[in-house]
Order: sequence, then structure tokens, then C-alpha cells
Amino acid sequence: MSDTPAVVVETAARERRRGLVRRVVVFVIAFVLLGVPWWTLLSAGTHWPTPVVIVGTVAFAAAFVGLPVAMALGQGRRHLDGAAVTGDTLLGAIWVLFVWSVLAQLLRLALALAGVADPARSRVVALAVVVVVAVLLIWGFVEAMRLPRTKRVDVVIPRLGEGLDGLCVAMITDTHYGPIDRTRWSTLVADRVNEIDADVVCHVGDLADGMPAVRDQQVRPLAAVRARLARVYVTGNHEYFSEAQSWLDYMTGIGWNALHNAHVVVERGGDRLIVAGVDDATARGSGTAGHGADLPKALADADPELPILLLAHQPKQIPAAVRAGVDLQISGHTHGGQIWPFNVLVRLDQPVVHGLSRHGERTQLYTSRGTGFWGPPFRVFAPSEITVLTLRRA
Repeated sequence: MSDTPAVVVETAARERRRGLVRRVVVFVIAFVLLGVPWWTLLSAGTHWPTPVVIVGTVAFAAAFVGLPVAMALGQGRRHLDGAAVTGDTLLGAIWVLFVWSVLAQLLRLALALAGVADPARSRVVALAVVVVVAVLLIWGFVEAMRLPRTKRVDVVIPRLGEGLDGLCVAMITDTHYGPIDRTRWSTLVADRVNEIDADVVCHVGDLADGMPAVRDQQVRPLAAVRARLARVYVTGNHEYFSEAQSWLDYMTGIGWNALHNAHVVVERGGDRLIVAGVDDATARGSGTAGHGADLPKALADADPELPILLLAHQPKQIPAAVRAGVDLQISGHTHGGQIWPFNVLVRLDQPVVHGLSRHGERTQLYTSRGTGFWGPPFRVFAPSEITVLTLRRA
């Protein structure tokens, strides 16, 4: 007779089913994303020599097989960083190739209307796709790996006290320290934040992919970040893939205030500001004991007359902020879409993709495009940022 509890068996079976579903989904997505480019480059009236078609088809087949294998090895139980980099890079390249293969059909139509016949028409389209994709991937890689631009935004908060007028809040988010070693980049980001000389420095989640013991070297430079009044951090959804509590403890250990449904009060010039933080929207469903976004708990015992700056990783957490009378919520998560036109799909899940927006009579939301990148090491038409928010009185 087995001593294994029924709940354990049921959980394991559920995980196997989820794994099967994920593999099927990856298979279908890979088929669709590669099918259109294959047709555009090799089949749609191009009439390339047979060796070209064979070599090209083999390359597409290798990508079709390699993508799910690399993703499974990199993102599965083994967490092989080399496989993760390969899979992520393939995913980004395939997405860009798919998008521009679809858009290239407009060029095909224009050439047809101009009287250009096949195979010249289809070969021009195929070559145009190859050139555009190559340029975008090179440029997108440079954009992803570069030191983020500093973006400055003034935010008017009517309830702000006179002593807090001009308060400087430096915001980083979505650093996603992961399989590509970005230790030097992390040091440069910390140096740039220190140049801002901010009153409050915020990290708004998705700090790293992996456990602290694995990513320590990349995250450690954040210990050198300086702020006049407070350094605060909240979890993002990716922390709940790799032991969120460990990251909260880690950030506390390097001198940051980890706002696990909690708040601190900062004071300048005799006036005070509540800086609150909540867990990510996915925390409650993650199964991590004691975690789950709880804004009432975060604001417990806070003076209701004071203005509130809230850190919440996802923009879609804004309804709770509106109900609580928060003055400004800052969020990340969207990456601005990261690789155009993925921003269109992000908008289906989030109320805002990027920028400053108003929600209700009092509450404003600033959504950052993110400081780093997730997965594919490319940023196309979605530049990274270190955000400097200057709070102003009405």
C-alpha cells in the first residue's frame, strides 16, 4: 500500500497535465509562427533552385524542433541557462520573422498592382523580409543590452505637502536578471540611478528569473544604490516562479525595504508621504503561503490624510488603488510590448501599456516600459527606461 497522500498524487497528475498542455501549445505556436515565413521565403512563387529550398526547409525544421526542446530544457526543471538563451533568442527571432512575413504581403500586393510578375515579385518580397528582420534583430539586441535611457516625468499630486514639492522618485522595474550574465549592466544601472540623487528609489518587481543563490552576482550591485529617504521593492509575477519570499529576504538583506503588503512613511520639509507596496496580482494563486495582494493590509494604520505612492507590479492592479484613494500607482510588467507589435496583445490583458494615465478622480498610474528585458534579448520599438518621477503640488 502506498504511503503517498492522495493530494500529492493529484497535484503531480495535475502538473503533468499542465506540462502536456504547455508542450502542445508551444508546438502549435511554433507551427504557425514558422509556417508563414517558410511559405513567404521559400514557397510563394519564388521558384528558388532546389538546393536553396532544401537548405531553407531544413533550417526551418531545425527551428521547429529546437524551439520547444530549448524552452523545455531552459524553463523546465533543469533550468539550463544555455538552453534558455537559445530558446529565448529563437522565440524572439521567429516572432519578428513572422510579423514581417505577414506585413510583407502588402509589398507583394503593391508589386502585383505595379505589374511585377513571379518569380521576381516573390523573390523581392522574400529578400525584403530577410533584410528587414536582420536589421531589426541586430538593432533590437543592441537596444535590449544597452544602458536604459533616463525618462523624466512630472506628476502633479494635489494632496502633496509643500515640503514634498519636487520630491524625486527613481523607478526601475523588470530587470529580469537571468540566463544572460548582465552583472556589468547591473552595475551601470546602479551607477546611473545614483547619478539621479533621488529621494526615493523603487524597484517594482520582476527582479530576477531564478533563485537568489543563482542570480546573486547580477543583483548584488543594487546594494550600492543610494536614496535620500527610502529604497523600496515589491514582488512581480516572476518572483513567484522562483521562491518570492527568498527574494524579499534577499532585498531586505542588502538594505532595501521589501514592501510585502506594507508601507513606510517618508518625510521632507515637515510633510509626509506614504510609500506602500503590494504583492503581485499572481501571488495569491501561486500557492506561496502568506502571499497575495492586500492593499488594505498595506495601508493599515496609515494616516488617511496623507498622499499615497503605491508600488504594484501590474497596471491591472489599479482598481484596488482607486478604491483606496491612492494618489499615484507605479507599475511595470508590460515592457511596453518589448517586441512590436506585441504591445497590442499586452493591451488585451492590461489597462495601460506605457505612460502616465488617470483612473478615477484622484488616482494616477505610471506604467514603465521596464529597465531590462524578459526572455528574447531584443527590444523593438519599445525602449527600456530608468524613470525619474518628480512629484509636484497642484
